[in-house]
Amino acid sequence: MINRMRWMGCLGALALATAGATAQVATPERASAKTWIGKAAEIEDYMRTATIIRMEGLSVGVTRPRRAYLAPGGPVESIAWKRLRPGMSNGFHESYKSEIAAYELDKLLELNMVPPKVEKRVENEVGVAIMWVTPTMSFRDLGGVPKVPPAHQASWNEQLVRAKMFHNLIGDIDPNLGNWLVDPAWNLILIDHSRALTTTKTLVHKMQGLDAELWARMTALTEATVTTAIGPWLDQAGIRAILDRRAKMQTELEKQTRRRP
Repeated sequence: MINRMRWMGCLGALALATAGATAQVATPERASAKTWIGKAAEIEDYMRTATIIRMEGLSVGVTRPRRAYLAPGGPVESIAWKRLRPGMSNGFHESYKSEIAAYELDKLLELNMVPPKVEKRVENEVGVAIMWVTPTMSFRDLGGVPKVPPAHQASWNEQLVRAKMFHNLIGDIDPNLGNWLVDPAWNLILIDHSRALTTTKTLVHKMQGLDAELWARMTALTEATVTTAIGPWLDQAGIRAILDRRAKMQTELEKQTRRRP
């Protein structure tokens, strides 16, 4: 979402800083794009009610999102907006409601990887408004999974594990590299969940790692708690499929345990 050359400069500056360089590194170069943490409710309310002052098309995304700039003075400058009525599109089931359900489930799990999303009516069309996160670049723009400075490697690996666990739980069948974002603070951010949360029981990632705290929160989910959190956005079949995928994750973990010497 920012100029590639500027971004690479940010990464270079960050790498020098983590290597122990004494030169001052400007705060914006290491800024976190996760500015919604601690302010999610305020941002949700603003995105839902703020006036759009202009819109522009985007060259990325098969679902043809648009970027909408909001009235100044609020906590968010702009949003991505998708109408995506629930139904089949391009051979896949797409829904703006799945986007919101994924965000609400992220909140329930205290994952903090999915930026705020709310339902919003634009030009007499109902869709999803998604907080525009910046500065970030996608793995695709960076040519693949980025190489992380040694000081951040352990944290980065943990984030990758949590992201894959989340994708398995929500059945995200479209985890392409354009939907994985990284900011200069080496935070992993997940976007585009319009094809997730169907009734598929397929796990999109191999269970090659486990974050114990996240898994404890996943195993604590019940049909009742999930329904309370995302019932307005997902039917009962979709909610039960979340629990079915969790059971399959559990089975895969048990298989791995049995194979260990």
